[in-house]
Amino acid sequence: MSGDEELTTARLTLRRPTPADVDLIHLLHTDPLACAHNPSDLLRDRAEAAERFDRWDAHWRRHGFGYWVVCRDDRRLGFCGLKVMRLHGHDVLNLFYRLAPAAWGDGVGGEAATAVVGWAAAHRPGLPVIARVRPDNVASQRVARRAGLRRAAHLDTPGEDGLDWIFTAADLHPVPRYRPTVEA
Repeated sequence: MSGDEELTTARLTLRRPTPADVDLIHLLHTDPLACAHNPSDLLRDRAEAAERFDRWDAHWRRHGFGYWVVCRDDRRLGFCGLKVMRLHGHDVLNLFYRLAPAAWGDGVGGEAATAVVGWAAAHRPGLPVIARVRPDNVASQRVARRAGLRRAAHLDTPGEDGLDWIFTAADLHPVPRYRPTVEA
């Protein structure tokens, strides 16, 4: 399965980004409110937004899935999707969601994230889904929980913008690193 298919919910359509979505990437990733909990995601200009789109598109080409554009009616509200990454020695699918602040508080994030987690369960069942959330980002924690993920404090890890609380539905445990013993 290519992953190019649209995901639909009661109110939303999620579709693969196109070059026409670079302006939305720029808009959301230059908004300090939208990136308040992840300031390292802020972009300086449209050229950086185009580079980000190129990375997202490369992920789609390599894996057959990635970040979808979240649409309601004819309005593009933001992005929600998955990225392959490593966490504590495991390949995982990192759940990402970033919506325009005007779309906050209406359940759109939870609805989109639930659709994406459902897609992952059906199409990539061997890869656990995780969400990395800042401890003070209560709204993002609600989205992760609504999508069926639960807090896994034993997996918490430092992130680019501070501590990442990890949410997952999988039974993951850090893989111990091999440390040779030295005999005296």
